[in-house]
Amino acid sequence: MSSDGRSMRVAVLDDYQRVALAMADWDALAGCQVEFVHEALPTVDEVVRRLEPYDTLVAMRERTRFPAEVLQRLPALRLLVTTGMVNRSIDLAAAAAQGIVVCGTPWAEDATVEVAWGLILAVAHAIAAEDASLRAGRWQSTLGTSLGGKVLGIVGLGTIGTKVARIGQAFGMRVIAWSPNLTPERASSAGVDFANQASLFAQADVVSLHMILSDSTRGLVGAAELARMKSSAILVNTSRGPLVDEQALADALRAGTLRGAGVDVYSQEPVPPNNPLLSAPRTVLTPHIGYVTEEVYRAWYAAVVEDIAAYRAGAPLRKLN
Repeated sequence: MSSDGRSMRVAVLDDYQRVALAMADWDALAGCQVEFVHEALPTVDEVVRRLEPYDTLVAMRERTRFPAEVLQRLPALRLLVTTGMVNRSIDLAAAAAQGIVVCGTPWAEDATVEVAWGLILAVAHAIAAEDASLRAGRWQSTLGTSLGGKVLGIVGLGTIGTKVARIGQAFGMRVIAWSPNLTPERASSAGVDFANQASLFAQADVVSLHMILSDSTRGLVGAAELARMKSSAILVNTSRGPLVDEQALADALRAGTLRGAGVDVYSQEPVPPNNPLLSAPRTVLTPHIGYVTEEVYRAWYAAVVEDIAAYRAGAPLRKLN
């Protein structure tokens, strides 16, 4: 029951792996009817049709979008909980206007840094291609490239970008960085060299993206940026799919003007079968697993239960709006 005496019907969204039930003590929400939604809801109409009965929704990051047009069509909704403390897929102002409380969870240390380096190493050493080749009966089909002495270009020197840079230095790489708001002083304090945008793409042997998605960063890496890169260079994106023009990247890979690409994020997720990267050569593709670990899920879902319990008690925690 909520503080006003109503029972609560809760939908836990985008539970693709069917693991959310085991990640928290949902029984602590006695009196709530908790249901788990395993399928993706890619359109506005599908979101509304599936979620209309619920007064409480739990969003896993930005997998399901909640713009004003969706929120306005969910009149029963009273509480929206997101994992993390920032979710750009939720229109917070529209939610507030409808009296919908939006709460977050403390940020759990995610595995994005590890996944970024997994992709860098997998592309540099053709690990996926060699795995497939070995299973097909062949032995040593490619030549990898060593990273020591090479240049690592970090686009976005925030918390994650800085950690990626440190690992690059441990591999003996020279690290350069750029972002629209990065200063030479900030780069120096992180122990890396500042570069302008054009110079970074031209110099780097590996470019790793760690930018937030906004109107100004959408399409940040297009045909022009890819054309500046060395034909021996690698592009890795573990940040947000729309930072990169996927068709331009696929074209560059097919033309042989890039060594390869490692991609964990896409313009549309789950990825539709017509995404050009699915058929592009020399790619290692993962399904947005940068934060998908048991440790992260347990921390987030436990905090979700706390948020719902606090709302029921009339004292919402970690309000975002």
